[in-house]
Amino acid sequence: MGEVKAEELCREEILITVIHRLLVGCRIVACGASSPIPGAAALLTRLRSDNMYVNVLGSRTNNLFTNGGVELFDIAGQGRLDAFFLGGGQIDGQANINLVGTGEYPNNDIRWPGSFGSAYLYYLVPRVILFREEHSRRIFVPKVDFISTPGVSAPEVHRPGGPYALVTPLCHMSFNKDRKRFCLETVHPGHTVEEVLDNTGFDIDITENVSTTSMPDRELLEQLRGPIAMEIAETYPRFAEKVFPEALAVA
Repeated sequence: MGEVKAEELCREEILITVIHRLLVGCRIVACGASSPIPGAAALLTRLRSDNMYVNVLGSRTNNLFTNGGVELFDIAGQGRLDAFFLGGGQIDGQANINLVGTGEYPNNDIRWPGSFGSAYLYYLVPRVILFREEHSRRIFVPKVDFISTPGVSAPEVHRPGGPYALVTPLCHMSFNKDRKRFCLETVHPGHTVEEVLDNTGFDIDITENVSTTSMPDRELLEQLRGPIAMEIAETYPRFAEKVFPEALAVA
């Protein structure tokens, strides 16, 4: 089945497709709160995998944990959680994340929800995918105002986990732990390398020929707009109504 044209897809479907590819090969994936796009990507990967478990926080049908965060942290500590997702009010070029607020702590100009277990999971989960639905210099800053959790650690620090990739509405970047920098891998259709650079407040590595993000094939898109749309609607009904209205109308 041939590749779908970009104009046939909405922005959310492109992002779900990109994250899905980053999850291939994982055994256990967990999604935190307010994560419909990563959640849909994880469920899509499970549908196309032989043996994969997905936990979507807030779901009744896709929830592995009976004791919430306690079990999540326990599995991560045992090295069994393969992938997790983190965002941040600010993210800098070393993949440091700020979930606390802007300005000088503790008298921040703006306060965000806080770090919760992000620092713990960032150290333990091997594929932490950073994800933001806004790509701007307001988010991607030269240096975060407060480090909720660091992207890199000293060589003597035991750290099996850390940043694996960054996915935004403009592009997909990988993270090089040795160079402690992001590298631009692909740019989504309709956007350019120059646009990515203009909207990023830190330096990134760029390969000689940055490719355009590949679109899904027809089979994957049908799966996304069919069973996955229905599954993610259980936890995120408004998101599903916005992105997959036709699927819900048929149901």
